Amino acid sequence: MNTILKIEQLHQYFGKGTVNENHVLRGIDLKLKEQDFVTIIGGNGAGKSTLLNSIAGTLPIKEGKIFLNQEDITNQKVEKRSKHISRVFQDPKMGTAVRLTVEENLALALKRGQSRGLSSGVKKRDRQFFKEQLATLGLGLEERLGAEIGLLSGGQRQAITLLMATIIKPQLILLDEHTAALDPKTSAVVMNLTEKLIGEHKLTAFMVTHDMEDALRYGNRLIMLHQGKIAVDVSGEEKSRLKVADLLELFHKNSGETLTDDKLLLG
Repeated sequence: MNTILKIEQLHQYFGKGTVNENHVLRGIDLKLKEQDFVTIIGGNGAGKSTLLNSIAGTLPIKEGKIFLNQEDITNQKVEKRSKHISRVFQDPKMGTAVRLTVEENLALALKRGQSRGLSSGVKKRDRQFFKEQLATLGLGLEERLGAEIGLLSGGQRQAITLLMATIIKPQLILLDEHTAALDPKTSAVVMNLTEKLIGEHKLTAFMVTHDMEDALRYGNRLIMLHQGKIAVDVSGEEKSRLKVADLLELFHKNSGETLTDDKLLLG
């Protein structure tokens, strides 16, 4: 498999050179291969969101390098990266235009990375395509193309946001605790859809989660961040055999610190 994402010696600071300096990421080296589905966990301040923001381009990089499919994107603007990197946020209200309809939001996603003219936003052939795609979600949303998306439930919106993020296959999809704001039942539905879409589209995915069980259940690789460094990196059969207790023990072995409760880790 080709290497899709390569991160070299990435450091991120907040308030550098001041008395409040916070060295958030401390020399991250990381490679993701094509079709890797990586789950990321870690406590508050471990650097999870900072890492995703660095990859997405919303946080400038002053020390280190990031390559996407062998292209140096270290200083590339967010708008250009968005042609190849999709992102789904924790808040279901983000990632969609709340006053536009379901089909209008999907039309915007379909035009990602293309120049946009003044023609009608939703064409007849696109509408049929949207219905077919929505039907695959199994939520009945294919009958709500004309509904204002802001009136849908959080779970329905996250399902549509996932579809929007994958409707044009990205080189990389970033999932930023995208089920954290949902109730357990809805979260399970969205996670099943996530796994389905990633598998069907053969995507390379980075998923930050606050749920250790989900981190172990989904994906082929798990990374645990601690104090800005990678404390645990397991994949394949080794990952599939791990339980929460095993993961905590592995964390202790690699970091030298002891955690008696996963809540202490995830904070």
